Amino acid sequence: MTASQRRQLKEFLRAKREALTPADVGMPTAGRRRTPGLRREEVAVLAGVGVSWYTWLEQGRDIKVSDAVLDAVARTLKLDEAERTHLYVLAGLNPPDPAGRPGEPLSDQLRGVLDAWMPNPAHVLDRHYNLVAMNDAARWVFGYDDDVRNCMVAFFTHPTYRSRFTEWHEFAPDMVADFRASAVRYQDDPVFERIAEELCTASPEFAELWARPDVRSRSQGIKAITHPEAGDLTFEYSLFRLPDRADLNVVLHTPHPDTDTKEKVERLVVVHPG
Repeated sequence: MTASQRRQLKEFLRAKREALTPADVGMPTAGRRRTPGLRREEVAVLAGVGVSWYTWLEQGRDIKVSDAVLDAVARTLKLDEAERTHLYVLAGLNPPDPAGRPGEPLSDQLRGVLDAWMPNPAHVLDRHYNLVAMNDAARWVFGYDDDVRNCMVAFFTHPTYRSRFTEWHEFAPDMVADFRASAVRYQDDPVFERIAEELCTASPEFAELWARPDVRSRSQGIKAITHPEAGDLTFEYSLFRLPDRADLNVVLHTPHPDTDTKEKVERLVVVHPG
């Protein structure tokens, strides 16, 4: 930690400790206190760390800290995601992803973004490629139906969704390499392994690609789609990870400027008004 980080850490932890009352953390209130908020000893006990260690941390001393201990302190001081990240940075550690709460509903603002992206496709995936939300254009263009719950599974096993990708065999290696990168990043998450095992059984093509060591991050690229009504469509796509919901990816598609995709997609809106 730099001298500036130590000073800011001292001020930050003291302010957050003094902002809490014993009642806030489920402790009985025993008479009046000479100083506001919790005592250092109380924070240490609630966080499961030594009193001396916590005192040194709040004093900004150059001590060894770990993710687990900082998380315990963050929980005790009731820090939100932004404050928890701030604590990590001040302590000289890389902040963890603000994963949010799995299954937490999308905000109205994010749903508004998907709707406002019409007539172009937009959807939201979680880190396991589960389809969380979409606009009507995504449903029409990609052939999403009630059977498409996970885009990785559907890409290899759903006849309609799979058939929409004009260059399926060229796109597949990037899909699997991106999935592997996420699986390695979240090694403690068993869902990746479960999906991979199911797909290895269901799809020899996935099994072959999964056996490779390739990893890639798909933040942008080109999707060529063959639509049964509109014909050939080409989109540029961009994938955005939300700062406060690292468990979600927003995927926005824009018609490729050198094609007639824009006009074709607009006609689809007329044919499928909602």
